[in-house]
Amino acid sequence: MKVLYLYMFPLWGNGSGNWLRRLTASLKEKYQDDFQAAIVAPDSRVLKQAKVFRLKPPIPGVFVGNPELPLAKKYSKFSSQEMIQTYNYYLLRSAKAIERFKPNVIHCFHTAFLPPIARQLANLYRIPYIITTHGSDLYYFKEDNRWKSLVRDASLRSKFITANSNFTRQWYLDMFGHELHDKTRTIPAGISNNIDFNKNVSWIDKKYHFKHDKMVLFTGRLTQHKGVEYLIKAARQIKAEIVIAGDGPEKKYLESLILKYKLDNVHMVGYFSSKLDTINDFYLRADVYVAPSVWNEPLGLVILEAMVHHTPVVVSRKGGISTLVKDGVNGFLIRSRSPALIVEKVNLLLSDDKLRDKMGARAFKTVVERFSWDKIATKFYRLYEKAIQKSMITKKA
Repeated sequence: MKVLYLYMFPLWGNGSGNWLRRLTASLKEKYQDDFQAAIVAPDSRVLKQAKVFRLKPPIPGVFVGNPELPLAKKYSKFSSQEMIQTYNYYLLRSAKAIERFKPNVIHCFHTAFLPPIARQLANLYRIPYIITTHGSDLYYFKEDNRWKSLVRDASLRSKFITANSNFTRQWYLDMFGHELHDKTRTIPAGISNNIDFNKNVSWIDKKYHFKHDKMVLFTGRLTQHKGVEYLIKAARQIKAEIVIAGDGPEKKYLESLILKYKLDNVHMVGYFSSKLDTINDFYLRADVYVAPSVWNEPLGLVILEAMVHHTPVVVSRKGGISTLVKDGVNGFLIRSRSPALIVEKVNLLLSDDKLRDKMGARAFKTVVERFSWDKIATKFYRLYEKAIQKSMITKKA
């Protein structure tokens, strides 16, 4: 089986790119010679598990922001001519990838203009395609609906549609039509649990001159949606080191808050590139993870990453998060935009070692039982098989 993935962003710097890398690696590991992958994406790095057809879009675009594309323009701000230019570029380059790779299935690993491209290529090359939505792409349609009718048409003609959570699945159906219900599946991202819990990460304390024994962590893009300002406001009443790992358009504003409140326990450590595994050290070092999102988070890969490191989480009760976190069991769900609730739950966990350990163990168990890559890879492989079978039946008819 040969699968060609169409992707809009670099393969590092965002949750969906990390997901795509790990999905192809897991499929290759599990099915070996029975699976081959190629990815069409604006990334020049080499992957062992997949051939990368490198793109150099005429105008780099993002939905919200990406630390690897700091100067990129938001797709919602593209002029009609820029959209046409971008679409034609992706269409032609994807067609060339099909000519060279000869896939059995096309997998759009985001929506926006990718499903219409797959729809056109599928018609020309007689190849089935499936669509995956991550939720952030659906938020984009609220700002810019120019592709909406074409994505609906592509969805109707796709073999399957997958969503990263039940929340995202329902959102997609509400947006593009409930007649898509039978072909739509919920398949979340997987998480690796191959972790060295005995690794020495004391370098973090030394480098950032920690004064407190405990550490609270946030990782992710620094956008308004993530609500990091509420964690910074809460930091005044938290007796622990607060580490914020990531980059984005809110960085300067967040730095100004740290100066305003004269906080010496908040550390903005920046974005870690693809060649470094440093971010995993921060997950290991953290005692509590906080995700104070103010928007409907579709899934929350960084939350899963924290949980698999035996770290209890304090997260906003928004979007698909409740499918991961059970309040009082493997973490705490709180109302968004509330520094006071962050303070309350974080300090509770920091002050109670037994509770923190118990919740951390349950968080780890949640990820291992429900989000293992072996299970996720199997679900996608079977979906590809069904898409190919449905296509063969259509051709015979």
